[in-house]
Amino acid sequence: MNELTNEQKPASWLAAIWAARYRTPARFVALIALLLPWTTTGLIFALIPWLIAFAFVDLREFPRSLRRPICLLPIALVMLAAMGTLWSDAPWPERIQAIGPAAKLLVIPLLLYQFERWPYGHWVFSAFLASCTALMLYSFAVAIDPSLSLKLYLSRGPYKVESGIAVRNYIDQSQEFALCALALVYPVVSLLRQGRARSAAWFAALVIGFLANMIFVVVSRTALVTLPVLVLVFALLHLRLRAALIALAVTGLLAGLFFAVSPHLRATVGKFQADYEASVQEGQVSGMGSRLEYWRKSLRFIADAPLVGHGTGSIRPLFAGAAADAQIDPLRMEIVSNPHNQTLSVAVQWGVVGVLILYALWFAHLLLFRGEGLACWIGLLVVVQNMLTSLLNTHLFDFTPGWIYVLGVGVAGGMALAKRP
Repeated sequence: MNELTNEQKPASWLAAIWAARYRTPARFVALIALLLPWTTTGLIFALIPWLIAFAFVDLREFPRSLRRPICLLPIALVMLAAMGTLWSDAPWPERIQAIGPAAKLLVIPLLLYQFERWPYGHWVFSAFLASCTALMLYSFAVAIDPSLSLKLYLSRGPYKVESGIAVRNYIDQSQEFALCALALVYPVVSLLRQGRARSAAWFAALVIGFLANMIFVVVSRTALVTLPVLVLVFALLHLRLRAALIALAVTGLLAGLFFAVSPHLRATVGKFQADYEASVQEGQVSGMGSRLEYWRKSLRFIADAPLVGHGTGSIRPLFAGAAADAQIDPLRMEIVSNPHNQTLSVAVQWGVVGVLILYALWFAHLLLFRGEGLACWIGLLVVVQNMLTSLLNTHLFDFTPGWIYVLGVGVAGGMALAKRP
């Protein structure tokens, strides 16, 4: 009775193929999320089959979906970067290359369209969490035995393996771990409210693991600055006032305790003062001192071309010209293509027009995650983290943080849109 007839068998095969037509693109996006913490080349190769699979889904509503600001603004920023090559004085190879960091934003409208219609976004979140968990465990192993680090075999420059960095750099690793730790707080709180303490304990263990790695192994100063703000955002949005105040008080006490017991954390915090003294008092090159110098020069460049900037790829030539005019001063003679601030990077190249598009993009994506649920929390966390860290870096254009933004907004945004009436 349960056997399919000869007429039903072809129909079942067609139904399976039709269902796979929509599952396959989601699997490739999950693969991209799985590879992101580990490799840049693998991610690029994974994009190709995803784009091919995406082309076979139902795209009849796609042109209409592009009319929304959440899709138009990323496209507008990339178009501005392309048009900016026309008034730039940089060599043409540098102009074309400078479009690349912004070009990844074109993926956001595709992901929004895909995950608004086909509910497989949890695959992507699970893949990224699993990959970061493996990276966290590997980082602990590298901290114990530095010879295990893949950086020994992949890095071309000098590298201190004792830092516990497994594959890339401490900034990317800290961004990923902080994102996972805070994203998992939502299911922990939700499960506890449902009385599912055992399931909550598993997620809480992962949170502790990510935070322990950042406290005792390696953490970036950018993460230290932004993490308290993100904790405050969660407390205000998802806890009652009394619970939020208690949570913030406990967080403050734990931060003080961790600072007392972790020499690594004290050394990282101490670098703020050390860098400032080295740069301001002694004129030496340091992380904070260099940033201050980049920002000072960038503001001068912006004043010279405030409306549409100096054009795409112009940052490095401008710094080279400023270094040629400087006296023998190692801090003022640095030549960079990145001012370590997202707003300044956009303003130098595309002026006020670019800054307005950038802030409109962030604001539109913030509004996208006004609802409740895990997808809205992850999306909001991704956007707020990117905005905060972009005060000290160009994290919308950098590879790993930029792709985290693209995947987070695209996948979580699509899931949030799917829940709206």
